Amino acid sequence: MPVLHSETDGDAKSAGDARAAGTMRALQLKSERELVLIDVAKPPPPGDDEIQIRIKAVALNHIDVWGWRGMAFARRKLPVIIGAEAAGEVVATGAGVTALANGQIVALYGARTCNSCTACLEGRDNLCEDVGGIHGFHLDGFAQELVNMPARLAVPAPDGIDAMAAVCAPVTFGTVEHMLFDNAKLKAGETILIQAGGSGIGTAAIQMAKAVGATVITTVGSDEKARKALELGADHVINYREERFEGVVRKLTKKKGVDVVFEHVGADTWAGSMFSLRKGGRLVTCGSTTGLSAEINLFQLFQQQLRIFGSFGCSMRNMRDALDKLAQGTVHPVIDAVIPMEEIETGLQRLEDRDVFGKLLVAL
Repeated sequence: MPVLHSETDGDAKSAGDARAAGTMRALQLKSERELVLIDVAKPPPPGDDEIQIRIKAVALNHIDVWGWRGMAFARRKLPVIIGAEAAGEVVATGAGVTALANGQIVALYGARTCNSCTACLEGRDNLCEDVGGIHGFHLDGFAQELVNMPARLAVPAPDGIDAMAAVCAPVTFGTVEHMLFDNAKLKAGETILIQAGGSGIGTAAIQMAKAVGATVITTVGSDEKARKALELGADHVINYREERFEGVVRKLTKKKGVDVVFEHVGADTWAGSMFSLRKGGRLVTCGSTTGLSAEINLFQLFQQQLRIFGSFGCSMRNMRDALDKLAQGTVHPVIDAVIPMEEIETGLQRLEDRDVFGKLLVAL
C-alpha cells in the first residue's frame, strides 16, 4: 500500500523525540489530493469549559473525500487538518467541567455550533443559525493526536463502548437516526428502500430500520455486497448494476411502492427513488455523491402527494440515542477496515471508488 508523504523533519527517531518535546502527528490537506502527515504543536491545557481528548479513531466519510478532491461548494481555506467524525479519551478537563472526567471515552460533535441561537437552545444543533464551521472541512479536524474541544460538544460513551464503536456515533449512526426517525418518521410495518446499503450510513440504516420492525429493500453494486447486506438483515437486496432497482421495487411491493426512500446517492438514483414511492410516500436525503442537481417531475410530486425531506447531520440527542442503541446491542458498527494514518489516501480512494462495505476507520 502507498505510504503517505511525511513533512516531519529528520529521521523517525528524531521525529519521535520532537513529539515527546511538544509536538504531535496530524493529517493535513495542503491542496487538492495532497495530504501530508505533519508534526504540529500540542494544544495548551484546556480552558475552563473545555476538555482535551486523545483521539483514538477517525471514521472516514464522503465529506473527507469531497475535501480531498478539492470540491469548492463551501468557502474554506487550506491547509486544514482533516477528520469530521472521531472519538477518543478525555485526558484533561477545564476547571468548569464537571460532567466529564479523565479516562472517559467520548464521541465528538463535528460542527462548531454557537450554543445561543434558537435552534441550539431547542436542541436542534444541526440547524444552528451561526455555526462556525465543520471540523475537517472549514475548521481543523480530528485527525490529530490531541484536540481541545468545548465540553458541551463531547458525548460520553456508555460503559462497554470503546472508541472504535463510539467513533461511528456522530455521523454514521447519528445521521441515520435523524433521517429515519426525526424526519421520515419510519415505523413498524412500513417498507423502506435504502440506497447504497453497503455504505457506512447504508449499513447503519439497514440495522436501524429492521430494529423498529420495517421491511428493508436495499441496493448494492455487487453480489458480494448483496450477500453481506442480507446477513446484516435486509429482506430484499437489488444489485443495481444488473437490474433497474425501481422496477424490482414496484414488483416486490405489488406496484404500490415503498413508504420511505432513504436517499444519499443523488442524481444517478433520484428519478428511480421518486418512482419507487407509494402514494403519500416520504423521501429523505442527506447526500449527493453522484451530482448536486436532479430533476423532479412536479406532476408526480403533487399528484402522488409525496413528501421530500432534506436532512443534514444530526443533533446531540441523536448522538446520545445512537450510543445507547450501540450499548444495548440494537445496532453495531460494520467496520470494513482499520488503517493507520500513513494509509489515509488508500482509504479515501477506496471510499471514492465505492470499494467498501461499512466504515473505514483511521487509528491514531
